[in-house]
Amino acid sequence: MIKTCLHYCDYLYTGFAKKHYIDFLVLIRYSMDICHVDMQKIEIQTVIIYVCENRIFLNFFLGWSFSMGSAYQFHSWRVFVIVCALPCVSSVVALTFMPESPRFLLEIGKHDEAWMILKQIHDTNMRARGQPEKVFTVNRIKTPKQIDELIEIESDTGTWYRRCFVRIRTELYGIWLTFMRCFNYPVKDNTIKLTIVWFTLSFGYYGLSVWFPDVIKHLQSDEYASRVKLFRNEEVSNFVFNFTLENQIHSSGEYINDRFVMMKFKSVTFEDSLFKNCVFEDITSLNTYFRNCTFVNTTFYNTDLEQYKFVDSDFINCTFFHIKTGCQISFDDDYSAYWIYFVNFLGTLAVLPGNIVSALLMDRIGRLTMLGGSMVLSGISCFFLWFGTSESMMIGMLCLYNGLTISAWNSLDVITVELYPTDRRATGFGFLNALCKAAAVLGNLIFGSLVGITKAIPILLASTVLVCGGLVGLRLPDTRTQVLM
Repeated sequence: MIKTCLHYCDYLYTGFAKKHYIDFLVLIRYSMDICHVDMQKIEIQTVIIYVCENRIFLNFFLGWSFSMGSAYQFHSWRVFVIVCALPCVSSVVALTFMPESPRFLLEIGKHDEAWMILKQIHDTNMRARGQPEKVFTVNRIKTPKQIDELIEIESDTGTWYRRCFVRIRTELYGIWLTFMRCFNYPVKDNTIKLTIVWFTLSFGYYGLSVWFPDVIKHLQSDEYASRVKLFRNEEVSNFVFNFTLENQIHSSGEYINDRFVMMKFKSVTFEDSLFKNCVFEDITSLNTYFRNCTFVNTTFYNTDLEQYKFVDSDFINCTFFHIKTGCQISFDDDYSAYWIYFVNFLGTLAVLPGNIVSALLMDRIGRLTMLGGSMVLSGISCFFLWFGTSESMMIGMLCLYNGLTISAWNSLDVITVELYPTDRRATGFGFLNALCKAAAVLGNLIFGSLVGITKAIPILLASTVLVCGGLVGLRLPDTRTQVLM
């Protein structure tokens, strides 16, 4: 069945490089044009689920590349960019082996080329089925309106720029008419319901996707702050500091004739302290500050202690040599930065079981059951966040949530494509995805502003919108046995 389309492998490979929905719309439209009618639904489901795996691919190399930061001195982002560009570059090569859309060729009047492509697909299908090849015949061709048939007023098209303006205006008017047809009978009710489902799923999913890493980071910060070491009224003289100081607060100390050599300061604060006849040499610091300190006859050589790290501090006869510039911290020094990408990778990896379930059960249990059930279960799973008091528990909740919602996304994509006729499919799908992005931005703003303030509002808000969206999704018509229009 996979050979239904002549170049289906190239088709999927190109879809693998898809990251934006504009490419997705082209692929869906291409599937409608070139695939056999009986197999269109299978092709659509396979492409939608396959394309979702691109997220795992990108996030895997994201986590890997940043984890290599210490070895490559933060140059590994170039490796990440190159790796992410490889599928896109490969897809350009794959496109050269793909035939043009027969529908498009008919629209521009190239009937012979369209006929040859359809014949090639027919012959390939016959060989794939193990049946003897039959003569390919066309009984009837319904020629679409050619794309260059524009109504122009001769009095307004005397110059080239007026003709260009009229053509653009006519095209925009045609796009507007197609968009408004998505709200006409018989798809009006479906468009309204799909709008609600797309908005609620996007709002809840992307909102919590931003909220989860920030909450985990907030828990890490609280746990790290609870282990801070306090030192008061220290008096240290003629001592060489050549080891790492981490998560410490030194208050009202005196450091006389001390040397700070080849060491790291990690989250260290000096308050109301005196440094006299000291030397700071080859110093790397992270989240380190000197507040209301006094430096007398002190030398700074090859350090990254820039001016902003000295807050309300006084310098008496001090010198600075070879101040380091740029970022000097690796992920070994700031593990929390790497942890953000690692958590994102785990959350994205959790969608793999959901994609497998979607592929196996989409036709068995139905699109509506999968859509409504996944959204309702996702909303219910949000209540378990009340018990998320540690990093490991929150990561577990993130994986569970992502695994449930990906099934809803896959089924929603399939339902949306199958509910619209061909002449409105791309427009309707594009409108709903634009609405999806608007809901995602709104969710990011609202959920992001609530980090560290309260858990009640994000949990109740996400749970409510997901459950409501799932119930609305159950009211959509079942397209499992419906013939595509």
